[in-house]
Order: sequence, then structure tokens, then C-alpha cells
Amino acid sequence: MTIRVLLADDQALLRSAFRVLVDSEPDMEVVGEASDGAEAVRLAKEREVDVVLMDIRMPGTDGLAATRLIGADPSLAHVRVVILTTFEVDDYVVQALRAGASGFLGKGSEPEELLSAIRLAAGGEALLSPTATKGLIARFLAQGDLGDDGRDPARTDRLDALTSREREVLVQVAGGHSNDEIAERLEVSPLTVKTHVNRAMAKLGARDRAQLVVIAYESGLVRPRTD
Repeated sequence: MTIRVLLADDQALLRSAFRVLVDSEPDMEVVGEASDGAEAVRLAKEREVDVVLMDIRMPGTDGLAATRLIGADPSLAHVRVVILTTFEVDDYVVQALRAGASGFLGKGSEPEELLSAIRLAAGGEALLSPTATKGLIARFLAQGDLGDDGRDPARTDRLDALTSREREVLVQVAGGHSNDEIAERLEVSPLTVKTHVNRAMAKLGARDRAQLVVIAYESGLVRPRTD
């Protein structure tokens, strides 16, 4: 199945470069280009898009607002957003994850990383850069609208629905580990890990692993790093 990709960036030169890269792959194609967030949302509806490569800073409706609109639209529930940014630790990126983005990638990433991100997002996975998963997202979350102890009470209560094993797997997901890595750490099969991840997503109302990471930090299950 061909992955249908939408490019959203206000720089035409970057869009052209991304188009050449994406269209060179046999399993994906660019089906549209947008120069601002409003156009990205419109094209996502019109072009049967699977993955949106979304720049954060665009004139008019920016990438953050567009990601929120896509995430809130039931008709676009299948659409995955990968944020492209020059600043991997930007607070806007964390807000985008909260809004429903499936992850983010620095614009300086290698072409193979970008293509991998598209495939992961299309498959329902999430791409969080190693820099982010090692604590930088947590720092921004800790500066957000959480309680005095760094927890969101509503998120914490929802964790009660998880089994002890699902909580254990969620901690590993928040650490940025793949299913195979988690399986090795917990001495279970990758299929078992996938089952626990899917159940945790269903119970917590998360659309993908990126939102699981956010929930893990917001609930206080995983604590922000201070180093």
C-alpha cells in the first residue's frame, strides 16, 4: 500500500527537496503541498492523506494550530502528523504532541530518518528523537499546567485502569524503547509487548505511542529529569 504524504512548510525550496526524497521511494508519494496550516488541514481532508510532515512555524495558521485541528477532527482520525522543526527541544513541539502529533524530527535529520519516520507514523508508531525521549520533553511538561507535584490528577486517575504489567510497559515506552527492546528488558515476546501497548492506548485514550509518552509524564508515572 502506498503511503500518501502531505508536505506543510512555508519554504517552497524545502518542500521541493522533501518531495524529491519522498517520491523516490516506491512505497510512498506526495499528494499535496501546503504553505500554511489552514491549507494543510484542507488538503488533509481532500487528498486522503496518511501522513503530514508539518512545519511548526508558518504564517497564518501555524503547524501547532493545524495539528490540533487535525487531531480534533474525527474524519481525520487516521491521519498522522510528524512535526519537522529546526529546534528539537522547542516547547511548541511538546504542545504539538499533546495536540495529537505522532512525533517530531529535526530538519537536519538524515534522509533515511525522515523516510523511516513516515513509515513509522503510517504504521501507527511514533517517532520521538533520542534527544527528546531522554528527558527534554519531560522538562517542558514539568513547566506546563500540572499540579504542584508535577502530576495531572485526571491523568493519574486514568492510570488506575492499567494492570501492573501495562504500567511497566508504559514506563519503557516513555523511555523511548522499541517493542523489541522492551521485550528483551522484560523477558517477554515482542507480540506480548505490542498487546500491552495497544491495551494501554485503548484504556488511556491515546492514539499512538507519542501520546502515551506525554501521559506517562503528565500522570507522574515517569518523573522529569533534572540534569
